[in-house]
Amino acid sequence: MGVTSDKIQELKLKVEKIKGMGGEKALAKRREKGKLNARERLDLLFDSGSFREVDMFVTHRCTNFGMESKEIPADGVVTGYGRVDGRVVFAYAQDFTSRAGSMGEMQAKKVCKVMDMAMKAGAPIIGMNDSGGARIQEGIDALSGYGEIFFRNSAASGVIPQISAIMGPTAGGAVYSPAMTDFIFMVKESSYMFITGPNVIKAVTGEEITFEDLGGAMAHNEKSGVAQFACESDEDCINQMKRLLSFLPSNNMEDPPILPPSDDPKRMDPALDTLIPDNPNQGYDIKDVISSIVDNGDYFEPHEYFAKNMVICFARLNGRPIGIIANQPNVMAGCLDIDASDKATRFIRFCDGFNIPMLTIADVPGYLPGSNQEWGGIIRHGAKLLWCYSEATVPKLLLITRKDYGGSYIAMCSHHLGADMAFAWPTAEIAVMGAEGAANIIHAREIKGADDPVAKRKEKIDEYNEQFSNPYCAAARGYVDDVIIPSETRPRLIDALEALSTKREMRPAKKHGNIPV
Repeated sequence: MGVTSDKIQELKLKVEKIKGMGGEKALAKRREKGKLNARERLDLLFDSGSFREVDMFVTHRCTNFGMESKEIPADGVVTGYGRVDGRVVFAYAQDFTSRAGSMGEMQAKKVCKVMDMAMKAGAPIIGMNDSGGARIQEGIDALSGYGEIFFRNSAASGVIPQISAIMGPTAGGAVYSPAMTDFIFMVKESSYMFITGPNVIKAVTGEEITFEDLGGAMAHNEKSGVAQFACESDEDCINQMKRLLSFLPSNNMEDPPILPPSDDPKRMDPALDTLIPDNPNQGYDIKDVISSIVDNGDYFEPHEYFAKNMVICFARLNGRPIGIIANQPNVMAGCLDIDASDKATRFIRFCDGFNIPMLTIADVPGYLPGSNQEWGGIIRHGAKLLWCYSEATVPKLLLITRKDYGGSYIAMCSHHLGADMAFAWPTAEIAVMGAEGAANIIHAREIKGADDPVAKRKEKIDEYNEQFSNPYCAAARGYVDDVIIPSETRPRLIDALEALSTKREMRPAKKHGNIPV
């Protein structure tokens, strides 16, 4: 065997040892819990044989607390790049079997390097988080590593898609990097996020709570809104991330990927003509409208469990990706509130940042009343919705199906906030407020002085409905471009989207606006 062969053999042994990660015992423990290890996760994410690892041989250089004698394979994180459905993606996956995937100086440098590579290449970055947190033995060096990552999250925002998968513990400072990315996926019963854990909470406040209740997948999908997806397993999480990528461009200079049309663009749906209930106070499922008009009835919904009075999702119209923002009449009558405003705002800004046209479907009676909403800052949070629709320059379509009242009419992408084309169904009611409230205010004296106030009130309500609770007043002013038959919605939207596909719109030059956060 020659010198070269000896060197090759040495390399192979080193690689084999590093790929052994934390050892068979630690790996077996993970398998028992139904969890994939870091390298298995990356293999599942990337097209077969396409993953190329970077910085495999990086080691820590800590000498505190006997760390000089501790080996941590790949310093607890696997980084690299490959192809997902043929497109280049960069990724890192923390290895919990190697010193609990703890973040030290060199692990942070590896993560920062792969983030820098993604930015230069103009490709998405995916982070799979599974770590015990900062490597305490490395002290301030570990903290500086988090800061370097946060800075890059901010720089990359709106330039390349950033996706986080929480696939194990993520606590303390480690939660902020995922929170700065575009989408967070969590795995039920096996991942959690929190700033301070149950033990600290108990010691400080006396409150007792479990890891899952405090920061599990459903806690953050349903209550806090921190995460957008709750997945059943590691495999499900990775498959859902791949599906998300299919709607997104690789960077902000590209258009989202258009697929060959697989559904008739002229397809109509007669069921839409009878979808709106006769009773104006009765709900219906806005998802029935969405599934009817998009390609093959297929849509992908972030934030499914949070602020259910608002629906956001990705879908396609004649092969073109779109983002949909829709009030949900089945929940709180589709009212806007603090959480719904936040949910829609972030999604709108993401779509605009990555050149994804938007369709807004409005059926909204107003903002949710109550002291909790007012004191919680509904004015400030609601203003975000006005802001982001006004700021967005991608093609913006509006469909009004039923109620569209007052300030919420303006907020749901009205022409006044820059909708490029606005359509209404004949069932649309575009007015300052509902007929009952309007009649009570406008005709208060007349109703009070009538021989039969109940009959007079009904007369005035009917009169207001006749005059204003329709789409034609708005259409007469040009605030609605056309009143359409519901069954024809899909082809009309597709025609509009095609016409707007070359839209160009500029805003005044500035460093950035001061959004009411």
